[in-house]
Amino acid sequence: MEFGLSEDQRMLQDSLNGTLERVCPLERVRKAAEGGEAMADDVWTALTELGVPGMIVPEAQGGLGLALLDAALVSEMLGRHVAPVPFIATAVMAPAALMRAGSMAQQEEWLPKLASGEVVASVAIAEKVSGAREDAGVTASGGKLNGKAWFAMDFGEAGLFIVADMDGGLHLVKGDAKGLARVGLTRIDLTRSLGEWQFDDVEAEPLSGDTVGALNAMRDAGRIMLAADTLGTGWMMIDKAVAYAKERKQFGRVIGSFQAVKHMCAEMAAELEPCRSLVWYAAHAFDEMPEEGPLMAAHAKSLTSDVGRFVARTATEVHGGMGFTDLLGLHYWFKRIGLNRQLLGAPERVRREAAVMQGWAAD
Repeated sequence: MEFGLSEDQRMLQDSLNGTLERVCPLERVRKAAEGGEAMADDVWTALTELGVPGMIVPEAQGGLGLALLDAALVSEMLGRHVAPVPFIATAVMAPAALMRAGSMAQQEEWLPKLASGEVVASVAIAEKVSGAREDAGVTASGGKLNGKAWFAMDFGEAGLFIVADMDGGLHLVKGDAKGLARVGLTRIDLTRSLGEWQFDDVEAEPLSGDTVGALNAMRDAGRIMLAADTLGTGWMMIDKAVAYAKERKQFGRVIGSFQAVKHMCAEMAAELEPCRSLVWYAAHAFDEMPEEGPLMAAHAKSLTSDVGRFVARTATEVHGGMGFTDLLGLHYWFKRIGLNRQLLGAPERVRREAAVMQGWAAD
């Protein structure tokens, strides 16, 4: 069987790529990063017009009702353009949680708002997915939350918050809830919004369905989206490196004519291209073969994290000293890959999880 994209999926990527080339050039990325914007509103509006926020939301709730593979294709394009907009938490992880564990009333209230782009959703599950941290963690009692949740994704403009407590329960919190404090985190990737949520007897609405399945789905979908984002980011760095090698001259020749530079560019492509099929398969398995989903998500996240780091370093080396300057802006892609590597589990931790799933290591 030949596994590839459909014509509609290729058109989706082409359309999104064209839109981002128009509304999200490097100058817009730099403006958002240097200006401390939580998200680029004009870019978000353009994506909303294409239906991006409602990719996986059912049509009955105003979404497109597409598969996670389609969302992965979008994530790849957002990574390619280092778009400073919410997506992974807002358009994928939060809807996945609501669709699996939300009540009918919760779904009817929030899914249409997420699909339309009216509400940005922040998600904080790091303590359950990436391991407990000192002074972090949320406890639930009597319908109220206390504690701290670190590394909340799509943090800046969130009007809805989904948090996992230390027992694995999931809770909905409105962005303006009494007793809820937001603290922005210092981060290397200024195109992404990350923060800390502090709870002081904050009223929360629990998700009462299959919270274990919902938490696992959020984790796996988020990891696949991060892997797809790194795939797009890495290919843009390769394209930039190749283009630079065709123009930069030394000793009267373009550097791309030197064997060493050719090998660097070829090795980057040879390492990154196999990640594409793995990301596609992981996204496909999430919907069609759920028994394979967690393992494939772990493989996709861990492999692209390591390959992405290699590509980021090598592409910067091809650019020489220019690669470290703000003039080229290459560092935006470099830092995006670095943050993707750590979110929802570093590759070492994720590989251990994969080993446990396969019975190769004790839990």
